[in-house]
Amino acid sequence: MKLHELKPAEGSRKTRNRVGRGTSSGNGKTSGRGQKGQKARSGGGVRPGFEGGQTPLFRRLPKRGFTNINAKEYALVNLDALNIFEDGTEVTPVVLIDRGIVKAEKSGIKILGNGELTKKLTVKAAKFSKSAEAAIIAKGGSVEVI
Repeated sequence: MKLHELKPAEGSRKTRNRVGRGTSSGNGKTSGRGQKGQKARSGGGVRPGFEGGQTPLFRRLPKRGFTNINAKEYALVNLDALNIFEDGTEVTPVVLIDRGIVKAEKSGIKILGNGELTKKLTVKAAKFSKSAEAAIIAKGGSVEVI
């Protein structure tokens, strides 16, 4: 195949529908908007969630609970994810983000005890589960809360 022989796949390019271009186009005269009414006008239509004056669904449903504005959300890391580091490495939040284990730090990083740790590491994080802390120390590593 040469450059001049390239062409798009069959059916991959669809021409846009040009409304208001005569009756034979199928979308002439009223341009697919029907006869008069709010939706036929320019800028017409109702806002999202409007149900014609009936109490909207989001107002009919009972409201429960609240959102705590002071809640802290931690990025969670399991022990088996730390096995990618070499023995004696100091694992910090910056290192975890650089390696792609954690996408964003949020309020901090919490190390959980799922999986098995095979390396001796110095881990620095905001929080540790008891099982994770015990597993890191059992392998000869150390834990530091930052």
